[in-house]
Amino acid sequence: MLGRLSVRWLQPRPALQLRGLGPPVVPAPTGGAKPSALPLWAVASVSAVGPSGAGGWYEALATSAPVQGAEDVLLFAHTASGLPWWGSILLTTVALRGAVTLPLAAYQHYILAKVENLQPEIKSIARHLNQDVAVRANQLGWSKRAARLTYLKTMRRLVSELYVRDNCHPFKATVLVWIQLPMWIFVSVALRNFSTGATHSEAGFSVQEQLATGGVLWFPDLTALDSTWILPVSIGVINLLIVEIFALQKVGMSRFQTYITYFVRAVSVLMIPIAATVPSSIVLYWLCSSLMGLSQNLLLRSPRFRQLCRIPLTKSDSDTPYKDLFAAFYAKFISRK
Repeated sequence: MLGRLSVRWLQPRPALQLRGLGPPVVPAPTGGAKPSALPLWAVASVSAVGPSGAGGWYEALATSAPVQGAEDVLLFAHTASGLPWWGSILLTTVALRGAVTLPLAAYQHYILAKVENLQPEIKSIARHLNQDVAVRANQLGWSKRAARLTYLKTMRRLVSELYVRDNCHPFKATVLVWIQLPMWIFVSVALRNFSTGATHSEAGFSVQEQLATGGVLWFPDLTALDSTWILPVSIGVINLLIVEIFALQKVGMSRFQTYITYFVRAVSVLMIPIAATVPSSIVLYWLCSSLMGLSQNLLLRSPRFRQLCRIPLTKSDSDTPYKDLFAAFYAKFISRK
């Protein structure tokens, strides 16, 4: 599985292929382009996959308009800021997360707070409806199944009316996912295009050449893999920390929420070996994105920030959220016998 994932990330984009006229013709590198810093096994695997094979869907994604838009955003940030590429990736990530995902995350919390505040009313309706249906079933001689179906159908309608009344349908809380996930994919693929030399050039120098000297600290070459595994492991740790913060916030999770939590934990761990097989430019973006996600989660716990975003107060809100979080974390992972 990891081999197939690495192939899709590292597969170079073909220059041109006419349907029915054989394999694509890739132009020879010009301007002293830097040889690929990727391992030989990856290059060999890439050459074995054509656009009409398993990598066809990825080729369509890599050349799509959203990915090209992400490339333009990265190039603009690099040109306008004058920062080295590691700084440009950091700046772009902070800007996108701050301008796009932070408002959507605040909106998500706004919707979820309104839904939480509806729970007492929903429970009251459910209790009264259950009594009414029982009386009606006794009068008309309904079977238990018919009574149950009537209760569920009526309850769904009444709850739907409450969501419409307060304009807080839970599906609206998923808008963040539908925006954040595609954005993460498009920027990742754009950075992959840069790292493999499959895209723009600037002032006679390919972006790949600039990335090769645009790193910092132990990863000076952003087109190469992080052989130290520091970046991949950091991504896994931060993602696990985000999951645990979410889990500590929830009291009495349902079985479904528990399964989802375990699934996300597994994905967070799986991201470590995956991140070790892609260029450092992509891993740096993933790390910055995860750090911003952690920061947003902590910021949205602040009572002042929630008030600024007009997020309604709920019964589960705390005046000392960070103190409570530290106490819960300490009790679960440190003082546990």
